[in-house]
Amino acid sequence: MRASTLAIALTLAQSLGAQAQGTYPEKPVRIIVDSAPGSATDVSVRLMAERLSTIWGQQAVVDNRPGGGGAIAARAGQTATPDGYTLYVGAASTFIALKGAPGVAPNLPIELPRDFSAIGFITHQPMFIAVAPQIGVQSLPELIALAKNKPGQLSYATTGRGRITHLTMELLQERAGIKLQMIPYSGGPTAAMSDVGTGRVAIVIEGYSGLAGAITSGLIKGIAVASLERLDDFKDLPTVSETLPGFVAGGWNVLLAPAGAPDAIIQKTSVDLRKAMDDAEVKKKLAQLGAYPHAMTPDEVTQFAIGQQQTWKPIVEKVAKEMTQPQ
Repeated sequence: MRASTLAIALTLAQSLGAQAQGTYPEKPVRIIVDSAPGSATDVSVRLMAERLSTIWGQQAVVDNRPGGGGAIAARAGQTATPDGYTLYVGAASTFIALKGAPGVAPNLPIELPRDFSAIGFITHQPMFIAVAPQIGVQSLPELIALAKNKPGQLSYATTGRGRITHLTMELLQERAGIKLQMIPYSGGPTAAMSDVGTGRVAIVIEGYSGLAGAITSGLIKGIAVASLERLDDFKDLPTVSETLPGFVAGGWNVLLAPAGAPDAIIQKTSVDLRKAMDDAEVKKKLAQLGAYPHAMTPDEVTQFAIGQQQTWKPIVEKVAKEMTQPQ
């Protein structure tokens, strides 16, 4: 009798899973992102959402919820109904947040699979470093030399305290032996452009899509990219590692569902995401923005996120300690 009941339950579960996989989505899907419109993550996610909308025949709607160091969006994604109709884009910063530091929400950093079910990888975006023309430097070595001559006097703009932009610049300062002043902008890189463009802030770091307009117009000057090698679309731009060997840093984002979402929906969405990011036109547009897709299964996303947390742990602990010390 018990075996019969278990068999019926298993058959029903398989039937429901197959049904969910075959019909999902039947209505628009909301995708929560913690970045402001125009940021590197936002632009990449919108390209992804546009392609997913075509694949699904249903609208994938991007819901921007910046602020709180990423905690506002993370909480909204985590507490959403786990039915597959609310997804969340987890960024590098929310996985390597400064736990316990002032201004950082207690529910960060995100941990997988505790907080979310992984779906797939969207893009990684090497960090681009740009400067105000007014400071008169043409390269990263020149910037480092200037910073050494003016310790603590040069400022840099980031997309928020504890974000990957902040942590990358902290790592740069440690490796280069310099001291800079951080100026956080909660409205994304767009909010910082006027200050960097006029020279009020000396440096800005962000994925290329957030800086592209200002760089191409000459408002700011790109001097380095923190990729492993020079990028095909930016061959004239030196890597940071050409000055500081082994220096590689960048943002990345992954697609997640609230914990408890049906596995059939997770697997179908993972396959659909891979199709979307493998589209030739999507790849071309992303490359022009300095963003690059990389296919991963849900399990691979989980292992990748855990690995990144371990990689950044030393610098995160160092920065957290400094931020909690009395000034």
